[in-house]
Parts: sequence; C-alpha cells; structure tokens
Amino acid sequence: MNELVKILNIELPFIQGGMGNVSHASLAIAVSEAGGLGTIGAGTLPPKVIKEMIAEIRAKTNKPYAVNVPLSVQPHLEEVISLLIEYQVPVVSLSAGNPAPFIQPLKEAKSKVMCVVANHKQALKAEAAGADIIIAEGYEAAGINSTEELTTFTLIPKITSVVNIPVVAAGGIGNGKGFLAALALGAQGVQLGTRLIATQEANVHENYKAALCDAEFNDTVIVGRPYQKIRRILKTPYADKLIELEKQEMNKATHLKKTDETHHILGAIEGKLDQGHINAGQISSLIEDIPTVSELFNRMIQESTSTFKGISSFLPMNK
Repeated sequence: MNELVKILNIELPFIQGGMGNVSHASLAIAVSEAGGLGTIGAGTLPPKVIKEMIAEIRAKTNKPYAVNVPLSVQPHLEEVISLLIEYQVPVVSLSAGNPAPFIQPLKEAKSKVMCVVANHKQALKAEAAGADIIIAEGYEAAGINSTEELTTFTLIPKITSVVNIPVVAAGGIGNGKGFLAALALGAQGVQLGTRLIATQEANVHENYKAALCDAEFNDTVIVGRPYQKIRRILKTPYADKLIELEKQEMNKATHLKKTDETHHILGAIEGKLDQGHINAGQISSLIEDIPTVSELFNRMIQESTSTFKGISSFLPMNK
C-alpha cells in the first residue's frame, strides 16, 4: 500500500477524471465500489445539481469519492466550494485555475485536496499552498489541455523529482501497461478519463462508446490552438467542421460557442456526432471493448503484474 491510497482511503490507485457532463454519480459510484476513487464532475453544473449528485453517491456507496471543480469554468464557484465544505466531501479535485485560495478552507473541512497541474512550477505552487496530492496531466488527455502540450512521459518524472507529495499520472493511460509505466516514472497512481467512458456504467450515448472502440491511432485531433484553447476531441463529422472553420479563421468567440457545453452534450449525451463534439484522449486507439469498471480494474492489475514479470528479465543486472 502506497501513500496515495492511504491518504485517499481507497483500495486501488485508480482515480476517475472529473470530466464535465460525463462524470455522473452512476460512474463515480461504480469506480468507488470497484476500489478506486469515483469523481463527480462539477463542470458548469449549478449547485443544486451537484448537491443531488452528492446525495446519490452517499446513498449508494460508503466508499470515498471526490468532486472535481474546474475553477475557471464553474460559473457558481464560491457557492460550489461552500457546498463542498458544508458536505465535507472526502476528496476535492481542483483544476483549470489557481487552487491556492481554496485549499486551506477545504482542508479545514476535513477534505483531502488534489490539484491538477500541467508543469512542475504549478506543482510546486500547489504543494506550497497545502495540496495533498498532485495530478499531473499530459496533453495526451481528452478535453481541455494546457497550451504547453507537455507529454505524460516527460511530465511525470519532472514533477515527481521536485515535489514531496504523491503524484498521480494522467493522460494516455487506460490499461495495465500504462499503469505500470506511470509507476515506473514515479507516480503512485493514475487518473483515467477516456477509458472509463467506454465502460458499461458510463452514462453517455452508445454512439460515443462505439466511436471510442472504433478509433484508430490518429483519430483524435486538437482544436483551438489559434485561440490558446487546446482541446483534444475524437475525429467525427463535427470535429471536421471545427477544423474547417479554423482554416477559415473563425474568431475566438465563434470557436468558444461551437465548443461550449451545449455542443458537448449534443455529442456525448445525445450521440449527435455531426452536431456536437466528444472529448477523447489518445488512449482511444487502444480501446476495443466495453467492460464493467470492476472488470477493467481487475484487468489492469493483472496486466500490470504480468507485464512487470515479463520485462524484469530484460533489465541488466549489476556485476
């Protein structure tokens, strides 16, 4: 048992990403029940809906869970933070903004605080502000990403070399080999996003899941670079439209409108892949089936264990 699982009081070092519009209570419950840390994605949701999701997860599991708050995106930020403090949510994940003002109030309410970062400087600042855990996300990940576009394979060892708190690797991870690689890079656990969308408990449209299973190695694309709004999405008819509009130099306001929550819901929840986008990480090309969350976690543990045994013979021995 490593420090990460002790801090979070979980069985497996697998954390659900706080994906807006798709990290519903049903998926979070399944992740927590399977031994990981289920996460409710606050996204742009109003406090009333977040409160209902917290009530649902509390009613259906006694395992720890988290709520992710994207600070620069959530329109009711102060009210949502107050809600999490009132309900003493076990774990709070802060992303997409400066977490410093919120860390100590949350910790005073007995919450463990995780901060999502994109470089080692952000990690050091989060640690100094009192974060319990760092989630380091490479730009292989789905959805909104850092403009620095650092990869998980280089980001994790850099951050683990400068902080003294547990680091979770995120971006491009969805199987046992990726989990093992993350551990080798110095992480104590992994955050899963896209791979958990392709599970039976994920409350998204079947078209989304099918598209992930059909994805090839080059079937995710980056949109938003001209506007400093990096987003990785799956290549769909709607993604093609966005790329074409970028070539036509659409303005930033139009881009933001066409990649807003309404269009995400059209794609992810309603399955209208010609009218809305679906976020997807580069792990998509390795997804071939739709298991339960429990089956996925068991498979990852088995694969990481067998892979470790297999590669141990490749390591040169000291003479």
